[in-house]
Amino acid sequence: MATLFALRPLRVTISQCGSQQFRRSAAQAGSRRSFSNYLVTPEELAEALKKAPPSPISSEPRVIPLCASWFLPNDPEGRTGIQVFREKRIPKARFFDLDKVIDKRSEYPHMLPNPKDFAAAMSELGIRHEDTVVVYDSKELGIFSAPRVGWTMKVFGHPRVHILNNFRLWVEQGLPTESGNVWTVECGTYPIPEMNEDKVAHFEDVREVAVDFNKEGAEGVQILDARSYGRFSGKDPEPRPGLSSGHMPGSINIPFDTVLDPQTKAFLPTDKLREVFQKKGVDPTKPIISSCGTGVTACILETALNEAQYGSPETRKVYDGSWTEWVQRVKPSDSLIRTEEA
Repeated sequence: MATLFALRPLRVTISQCGSQQFRRSAAQAGSRRSFSNYLVTPEELAEALKKAPPSPISSEPRVIPLCASWFLPNDPEGRTGIQVFREKRIPKARFFDLDKVIDKRSEYPHMLPNPKDFAAAMSELGIRHEDTVVVYDSKELGIFSAPRVGWTMKVFGHPRVHILNNFRLWVEQGLPTESGNVWTVECGTYPIPEMNEDKVAHFEDVREVAVDFNKEGAEGVQILDARSYGRFSGKDPEPRPGLSSGHMPGSINIPFDTVLDPQTKAFLPTDKLREVFQKKGVDPTKPIISSCGTGVTACILETALNEAQYGSPETRKVYDGSWTEWVQRVKPSDSLIRTEEA
């Protein structure tokens, strides 16, 4: 009887691998051929899956399609990621549950898990450290939550991770799909990684930027906000009840759909992405922190910046807690929540 692996209880044992073994695995993975770009076209992925399918028998590095479909809690149709995964997916794809692979001790949604929990999730999905993982979204949204999962894997040092651009085009081009439940995957032992803190902005980091905004001698760190203009301006409510909308002082509003094609919901070409950031006044010579509601769509902006080669990768970060954390931690007396009128 087929079972959905994403819903099975975790029953793998994670052992701490030595640093020498981990480095050797990373070096071996890095030496093998991968996709030439972080964004992968449907044609490229389809061809790669023919050459290196995600077979449990092979000990060679495989190409693993990883569905990261996720919908906002106020989705008008009440859709969920696991629902659309069952309805239509790339054959042999696995499902990454963005609501479960998180820091469960945090009161804020979607905060990064600790390295041990990340390794446990990868092991449960049957993903090996040397595998090439291509993360994709639902055909309904095109690009939405996959960049967050891709960024998460980068933070934890997975050497070969890419984003499909995108599953909507995959379906429209008539490439293979399947539906229903999937067979249980063979669990493995993913090495416990180190977390790259250089890619992550925390509350204290962002608060310092906001407090220093317009002050003489400030470093000029730019905060990009991927939420809609209505939420950014304070005119529209947040999708999570009880949270006020608005924005951080000095932040730049770039709604995530601005960097996507309005029809296909795939990322715009590189030159068009550069135009978006230039028109918004983003300075590529200064550090950039991307933010949003809970740190999900902020990664769309980070991916667009990466694709456009806009700003230094060493000085770009994503604010993990984003607006949901910000609005619950700043004090009213700080005047760090602004609206269009303020």
